[in-house]
Amino acid sequence: MKTTVTTLATALCIAGLSSLAQAQDVTWSKQIKPVFDKNCAACHDAATPEYSQFKKEKDVWMKKGLGMRMETYSHLVSFVGWPNAGALMRRLDDGSSKADKKPGNMYEYLGADEKERQANLQLFKNWVGAWNLKRWADLTKEDLNGIKVAY
Repeated sequence: MKTTVTTLATALCIAGLSSLAQAQDVTWSKQIKPVFDKNCAACHDAATPEYSQFKKEKDVWMKKGLGMRMETYSHLVSFVGWPNAGALMRRLDDGSSKADKKPGNMYEYLGADEKERQANLQLFKNWVGAWNLKRWADLTKEDLNGIKVAY
């Protein structure tokens, strides 16, 4: 019995370390950019407006089915941390992080089916690190320290 418990504990530790290593290995250039290019770029590429321009003419851009520019690392990380903290997470979340369980408005675009959406969501969660839906004013120092977003 003791051997079984020790073996199980060792296996769980190895699995946990493996998951941690995978989370630390997710980068913009290797995993996030390809997912973004496949699922998001059609509406958030270089032809779309900067955030401030989008906000001024939101109705115009929305009628065209376009959002704000996010296709570069520097553009996208502004929707993770400052100035638009949590915006990316609120939009991509599957609802499991919210009391009402309603998914974010961009979750459906993370993949062709639920399996692909969940896999891509997990990539984004691992990339971000401290996945939370808070806005800038509500973030704590611990929240900020947990953000990874490796290039």
